[in-house]
This record gives sequence, structure tokens and C-alpha cells, in this order.
Amino acid sequence: MRILGIDPGYATIGFGLVDAERGAFRLLQFGTITTPADEPFPKRLSIIYDDMNRLLDALAPDVLSVEELFFGHNVTTGIGVSHGRGVILLSAEQHALPIFEYTPMQVKLAVCGYGKATKRQVMDMTRRLLNMQEVAKPDDAADAIALALCHARSATSLLSRM
Repeated sequence: MRILGIDPGYATIGFGLVDAERGAFRLLQFGTITTPADEPFPKRLSIIYDDMNRLLDALAPDVLSVEELFFGHNVTTGIGVSHGRGVILLSAEQHALPIFEYTPMQVKLAVCGYGKATKRQVMDMTRRLLNMQEVAKPDDAADAIALALCHARSATSLLSRM
């Protein structure tokens, strides 16, 4: 199963493509979609949409694993991220991709076995699980890879078959 993990945003959107077969995981590709800060916000959403469509066509994933939003202190940023996330979900839906959403705690639990793991612990465990030489950069891409791994570990568990 080819799983595309997406860390949503509007300035930088991380992506990570992981192949999961019988409990073995292999990183196929990762990177980011970026939008210029000097562009009007609607134009940035259009860039995300176009780039997501190109990405989905090029990578041909079987499913999409995306982070559910968590609003912390900066609600204004959260609203912008939610707009970007909406465009990402629209693109996936138009490609008839099954969409799976995970909270940050679910990702931490699936990757590290501990729902309150630190970001650094998640990144290091992701690196170890995928036999990577170093942690993926930038952080948005590393988060997206962890989202793909989260779905890989959740979808292949025996509980998912019950």
C-alpha cells in the first residue's frame, strides 16, 4: 500500500510517500509544497491545489493520511492552515483517494508507542523505522512521513481487521 502523508499548511505543506507491505515500511519520496508569502492568500490556495493535483498524479498513492488540526494559541494561523487543509482534502477527494485523519497524539502513539512523545522523539523513531541516515528536513516533511507511518501501522494492525 502506497500511503501519502500530508502535514497541512498554507506556507509549507509537507508530504511523505511510504510503501507498507506486511509490516515492512519503505520511504519512497518526501518534500514540501511551498507558497510565496507575498502572494495574496487566494492565490496561495490555488498554488496548493495545483501542486497537490500534480503530486497526486505523479506519486499515485493508494490512500492519503492527513493531520487533523489542533488549534493552539494562534487561531489566526489555524484558520489559514484550515483553508489550506480544505484545498488538500478537495484535491484528494477529486482523485477518489481514501482519506484518513489522525490527531498529533495518534501519530505519536503509532510511531513511538507513547502519545506524549516529543517532536524530536517522533522524528528519530521515524528515521529508525525507515532506516534513514538522518531525520528528514524540513520538519514539515518529517511530520508528513510520520503521518504516513501512522496510517501504515494503524491500517496493518490486527485490530483494523476486526
